[in-house]
Amino acid sequence: MADNSNLPAVGRVAPDFTLPTDTDERLKLSSLRGKPVVLFFYPKDDTSGCTVEACSFQSTLPRFEKIDAVVLGISPDSPKSHRKFKDKYDLTYTLLADEEHAVCEKYGVWAQKSMYGRKYWGVLRTTFVIDADGRIAKVFEKVKPEGHGEAVAEAVAALG
Repeated sequence: MADNSNLPAVGRVAPDFTLPTDTDERLKLSSLRGKPVVLFFYPKDDTSGCTVEACSFQSTLPRFEKIDAVVLGISPDSPKSHRKFKDKYDLTYTLLADEEHAVCEKYGVWAQKSMYGRKYWGVLRTTFVIDADGRIAKVFEKVKPEGHGEAVAEAVAALG
């Protein structure tokens, strides 16, 4: 089983980064200070669990927008892959391309995994709620994709 002990701690300033978006622009996390941010790391575009999770965030997006929160998905897929994924499922929030998995490593979610006895490196499905001051307010580990958007929306709303 993968080890999540490298995750940034609640209360700590979220590690800053700049990544390409699904529109080939560059987004710097610290540029979003003043708003709550949901940062969800997922393994791969257009796979079953990741699609369920992404659509869960899309269906709860009005709850996030109502409190001026920003939802960002991050995976090692390319901006082009993200565009296809967004178009296929009508996703309207931003997806970030961490093709070198440097941000995944910075957040402690790039780890050795095992499936059917085969070991490989990949993303541990993890979500960080970052408050308006840029500090990590909550971490969801070992995320179950179904209904995850709802649980995160409640956590963000609780920030006040």
